[in-house]
Amino acid sequence: MNVKSDVTIIGGGLAGLTSAIHLSKSGLKVILIEKNEYPKHKVCGEYISNEVLPYFKGLEIEISELKPSIISKLEFSTAKGKTIYGDLPLGGFGISRFELDYYLSKKAILNNCQIIQDTVIDIQFIDDEFIIHTANNLEIQSRIVLGAFGKRSNIDQKMNRNFFLKNSPWLAVKAHYSGDFPNDLVGLHNFKGGYCGVSKVENNTINICYLTDYETFKLHKNIEEFQLNVIYKNPHLKAIFENCKLIFEKPLTISQISFEKKKTVENHILMIGDTAGLIHPLCGNGMAMAIHSAKIASELIIDFFENKINSRKVLEEKYSQVWNENFKNRLATGRFLSKILQREKLASFLIQLLVIFPSLLPKIIKQTHGKPIFLKS
Repeated sequence: MNVKSDVTIIGGGLAGLTSAIHLSKSGLKVILIEKNEYPKHKVCGEYISNEVLPYFKGLEIEISELKPSIISKLEFSTAKGKTIYGDLPLGGFGISRFELDYYLSKKAILNNCQIIQDTVIDIQFIDDEFIIHTANNLEIQSRIVLGAFGKRSNIDQKMNRNFFLKNSPWLAVKAHYSGDFPNDLVGLHNFKGGYCGVSKVENNTINICYLTDYETFKLHKNIEEFQLNVIYKNPHLKAIFENCKLIFEKPLTISQISFEKKKTVENHILMIGDTAGLIHPLCGNGMAMAIHSAKIASELIIDFFENKINSRKVLEEKYSQVWNENFKNRLATGRFLSKILQREKLASFLIQLLVIFPSLLPKIIKQTHGKPIFLKS
């Protein structure tokens, strides 16, 4: 079967769905291809900075309908348990991907976006047009393609993207728990070989998501043994896990997570969200960055269709330029902080410095967070 669209979005995560809502709201014919069915849990920290709220309001996305947790405070600890507390300059909210992605998918459909459950197996760019083939023998002709296929995909492999050709040492584990944890707090806790984020989402549920290097993880038989022998060495994490009860049947995992630099445009596809670049989870801002990247791409694509941008070349150059202006330094800060926290002595020194000069903490946080974003009028 052959169909046509103005924009085809490959991947229905946070960036893909946000761009689907934005672009279909403008009147463009949008097709989104997602291999999984909604709703679905994903490995994710599930904390979003309030910087996205004005933009969401402009798209008529009412996050309050999902009853998220309202988060205003940060707790950070080193692997040995040295702790600092601070206020989040903008604050944020906690919401599960299970609820949020499903909510956004329904919003996109209401805007006449067509969501197709399928897997993309090939993308060709011929005569200034994309031809997309799926596993279910669908052929889509599209003027623009947005790549929103996440951290690591078969499409990355097919395109021979540089980061995919390198082995990545990172593994992530996530689960929901019941238990006692402050509603307004996000905890970021260091342990040998990784970091763990803890915060509430909707329904008084605690989300615990951690990132670890595979070399450390593989020394243990399973997740339970790893947590007991490695994560529990941080007394804060030990107390949290011992006072929480697992809600999921078992934790979710994802491997080969890459923090290598990625190109924002490849084969004329505009990459958004984690497909364009991934910030270390300890910075707690990956979801907001995904939403913001969708906004940047959507606004430029609308300008392209309205002939305010007169060529594909200019569109691609502008997208790369604006993406770098907003995210390049934030990603570099994330990589720098990660290197510090992987070295125990440096991490302890950083904590001591922040205890002496507490005003430095919000300044560091601001380096990995953006300013409030608004829908272009």
